[in-house]
Amino acid sequence: MRRIINHFTDDDLYKFTMCCAVIDNFPRAQVKYAFTDRDNTVYPPGFADELRRQIEMLESVVITDEEVEFMKRRCPYIPFWFYNFLKGFRYRSEWVKVWQDDEGHLSVEFEGAWSDTILLEVKVLAIISELYYDMTGEARRIDLDYCYRASSEKATRLLDAGCCFSDFGTRRRASFDAQDTLVRAMSEAARDNSAPGRFVGTSNVYFAMKYDLIPVGTMAHELICAIAGMFGPQMANHLAMKAWSATYRGALGTFLYDTYGWNIFSLNFSEDYANMFKGLRVDSGDNYGQLEKICAKYRSLGIDPSTKQVVFSNALNTDEAIRLQNHAKGKCIPSYGIGTHFTNDFPDLKPRNIVIKLTEVKITESWDFYNDTCKLSEDKGKHTGKPEVVKMFKDILHI
Repeated sequence: MRRIINHFTDDDLYKFTMCCAVIDNFPRAQVKYAFTDRDNTVYPPGFADELRRQIEMLESVVITDEEVEFMKRRCPYIPFWFYNFLKGFRYRSEWVKVWQDDEGHLSVEFEGAWSDTILLEVKVLAIISELYYDMTGEARRIDLDYCYRASSEKATRLLDAGCCFSDFGTRRRASFDAQDTLVRAMSEAARDNSAPGRFVGTSNVYFAMKYDLIPVGTMAHELICAIAGMFGPQMANHLAMKAWSATYRGALGTFLYDTYGWNIFSLNFSEDYANMFKGLRVDSGDNYGQLEKICAKYRSLGIDPSTKQVVFSNALNTDEAIRLQNHAKGKCIPSYGIGTHFTNDFPDLKPRNIVIKLTEVKITESWDFYNDTCKLSEDKGKHTGKPEVVKMFKDILHI
């Protein structure tokens, strides 16, 4: 089987920005991650063996001088010391365990230093998605000509509607070539279009480099989840904002707030952080209801919400982004991060409903035990973690 991941920066920007913040703030933290297939998919025989080989092949994928120079130019908020870390970084397959049960269900676990294993998640998810289609024969349904036409049409509609939007679709893409095709199509559509909207860029650093776009992203839920595991969920958002601002000094100021729901975040979102952070990202719950809560919070702090960015990224498609744009303009500065609808939207091809989440953490390798953590989504069916841990966190937060 060919190697699926061939470029070190074929990854989402937020993995690099979080890795930098982890080294800066929690350099000795150790973590565990676990894979979840929400559809309980039965994978083909031998899938775990091939996935293990793909992960072993990551050990020879290293960052290039071209990639470093691009990131220095396009990501000036990242301190230069971090690139020395990346130049010496090597993936190690021993951090990962992969197996299938007797029925074919897939299990994947990571364990190791947080600063190392944090760079596995998106790459492994992208491998699982593409490998599944290859091994089941469904890859034949990935029509790149169709992908280019459909992506151009989506981009044109979004641009004409005044939407500022980005590709967020690396982790569940149909294939590397599919994501390459859509980013090229949208770049060309935006270049040839004078409409009020804007194709901002892509979360994938490699494709941003290939098409000279802006790499887009800040953080993921795992930052707040890990802090909650180490220190408790009540002040996890506050501690995450404090750590983030210590590393980036006001840059990368879009905070992902929904790890433990709106209520506890709102209590942590003080006036100083509301002024410091450029805006908030809505990644679960009802988009319209969440926007109203955000606007009300800003107003309660004496801040005009129309001056603040709100990034919507909750299972969006083109139609929903346009509806949101018509609703949100004037209330905030809206923008849209769209994932699977961009990178895995083909007739008769079902996208993988897969995630890898951080489940356990300890603040230093010298501790002889881990603390459990979990994620509590605004979408009640998407809580992740052990049921008893979810219950414990909900009890602590009075949810």
